Amino acid sequence: MEPAPEKGQEARAEYRRADSTELEAAYGVVTEYYEAMQVVAKESKERFVQDYFGPAAGLWLAWIDGQIAGCIALRAINNAETAEIKRMYVRPGWRGHGIAQKLLEQAERFARETGYQRIYLDTTDGMVTAAQLYRRNGYEPCERYNDNPQATIFMMKRLKG
Repeated sequence: MEPAPEKGQEARAEYRRADSTELEAAYGVVTEYYEAMQVVAKESKERFVQDYFGPAAGLWLAWIDGQIAGCIALRAINNAETAEIKRMYVRPGWRGHGIAQKLLEQAERFARETGYQRIYLDTTDGMVTAAQLYRRNGYEPCERYNDNPQATIFMMKRLKG
């Protein structure tokens, strides 16, 4: 993997929605996320495919020099107008280079194009940087919308055209 740029400099990455040929790589980085964040509510590989590889869902990967630097997922919840952001993760060596912002933009663009009206997400008090990113991007606190036992922060964003 090429060395990360200086902190604060944007990384030159390719951002794309994973397809079925990238399933193993995508599930691998999400599994790394589960371990790094000590996630309790995680999907089996079968559920992962069901939730994130359908026409109204996706998992985006940030690729740098043939290596995955980060990921974000989006899936439908409750109805055809509501989506949920899940599995935002940037590998430690690539944090602070704008990758999370670009991944979030990719997921939001897809959500708009798919016709979602709202995006929800959850995080924890310990993920301060993630919560700040979401706030900067227009996510606002909302009521608990799921039963994730680890989540302490719930946010929502209304999408416009």
